[in-house]
Amino acid sequence: MTRVPIIIIGAGPAGLAIAGRLDQLDIEDYIIIESANNIGSSWRNHYDRLHLHTVKKWSHLPHFPFPEAYPTYVSRQQVVDYLDAYAVKFNIKPRLNESVTHIEKDGTKWKVKTSKEEYLTDQVVVATGINKIPNVPTWPGQDTYTGEITHSKYYKNPEPYKNQKVLIVGMGNTGSEVALDLANHDVPVHLSVRSPISLVPRDLNGRPVQETAKILAKIPFGLGDWLGSQIRKIYFGNVEKYGLRISKMHPTVQLTKTGKTPVIDLGTIDMIKKGKIKVLPDIQSFYKDGVITTDGEQIEVSRVILATGYKAEIEKMMSNVETIFDSHNLPNRIIGTEALEGSYFLGFDNYKLGGILGTIYNDSEVIAEQIQSKLEKQT
Repeated sequence: MTRVPIIIIGAGPAGLAIAGRLDQLDIEDYIIIESANNIGSSWRNHYDRLHLHTVKKWSHLPHFPFPEAYPTYVSRQQVVDYLDAYAVKFNIKPRLNESVTHIEKDGTKWKVKTSKEEYLTDQVVVATGINKIPNVPTWPGQDTYTGEITHSKYYKNPEPYKNQKVLIVGMGNTGSEVALDLANHDVPVHLSVRSPISLVPRDLNGRPVQETAKILAKIPFGLGDWLGSQIRKIYFGNVEKYGLRISKMHPTVQLTKTGKTPVIDLGTIDMIKKGKIKVLPDIQSFYKDGVITTDGEQIEVSRVILATGYKAEIEKMMSNVETIFDSHNLPNRIIGTEALEGSYFLGFDNYKLGGILGTIYNDSEVIAEQIQSKLEKQT
């Protein structure tokens, strides 16, 4: 059994961020374990047109801003290049192609079992992320369907979908943007939207709405929320006549209470209004050539893309973690206590306005300081 003071699990943005923080604290005795064959593997595999929805000045990792030449909204490939540069700058060398299979408390220490060996550590940082396992629902009649069903994780670009009739299931940010990508390339698209949504434009009059939201959040007595609602009504108009239902909950309230991110519109609503994306209600079942909606309409489609989210599934590798789960099976705190003393959870808090990368930036500082404090008590 290999003994090491600190283990970081995951070499995506969260794992790299905590490693960068430790470097700046002159803490070198740690290892990073990564199941993929490279760092930032999720970002390497996202769809081609993806850009950050948050502005670059609030989306970089600790101690290393994005390059000045990068645009306001950083592209997928630029994020990948940045993560590679981050690893070089802070001399981060994960143990790649090594999957963690089980984490459990062993007295005051943690036993971490992987596909290659076992470790004993004083402190463990779980940074495996909220987008680990695709959530794949099923429907009656699905076995009879002759078309193809795939998760959005595997969508790259419109090329394989030319001359196809496509259905996107789910209008979160991924479903919304994949539908837009296909519509921009003249692929006929249906978009199944089950629940009421919150809509936010990414930019307003050339200014990022993220910056506007931070200003409105400082206005007292709920006036900022009211102003934001009026702006959205004017910007989007009446979208309900196109089949969309708008949530009665304000986007910032929805985010902080439920963790559900508002749909940041990049042009999807305009395509819906033009009829290039047709909105459907929830799917009731499949038949040989397509789907039947909950209002009984038969829609012929040859390809179905499930933009139905992901599961973190930390509970499958870590004992007792359920004791700090919220209603979405995600950790509701970043520092473990009692039975989870000496463990940390980074990159799971999706309840803040700054986006997941902004949250990683802030939370990694808290965790790094706690790790340093524990190390100082041991000496």
